[in-house]
Amino acid sequence: MPSEKVLEKKKVQVAELSAQLKEANVGVLVSYSGITVERDTKLRKQLREAGCTYKVVKNSVLSRAFKEVGIDGLDDSFKGTTAIAIAKDDYVSAPKILTECAKDLETFSVKAGFIDGSVVDEASIVALAKLPSKEVLVAQALYGLNAPIQGFANVLNGTIRGLAIALNAIAEQKESA
Repeated sequence: MPSEKVLEKKKVQVAELSAQLKEANVGVLVSYSGITVERDTKLRKQLREAGCTYKVVKNSVLSRAFKEVGIDGLDDSFKGTTAIAIAKDDYVSAPKILTECAKDLETFSVKAGFIDGSVVDEASIVALAKLPSKEVLVAQALYGLNAPIQGFANVLNGTIRGLAIALNAIAEQKESA
């Protein structure tokens, strides 16, 4: 039986992880076996720059933290080596970085994840990774809103230009007559 000191340490780990999970928009569970230290360092740097938290955590601690938060259905993912990437602000960055890493390495794979507290499978994480970033989506939405207004302005400008040309032609015709 584990000592009180070890149990207390695990309780603190579960509490810290639970607090991070409550604040997170998206989380991705990965199997990280076979990744080199160099590649892992590069991966951690990419995730940190994107504003994500990446941790290697014991499966028992992960399981208890998810139960404490109320996210159920990930029990099958808590087998083998498990790491978790958590993002508070951006839904796309962590899935995008981790699926790119999984493409490069055979032994590294996405297991599952959650989006706003709902459990999703690997296919959903991969689909989420294919979405453009938030900035691109905002730009596309603004372009969609701006296009009809710009078209209307062009039509009005064309009408005014046509009127000016017609008035100029009439003025020239009267001058020559």
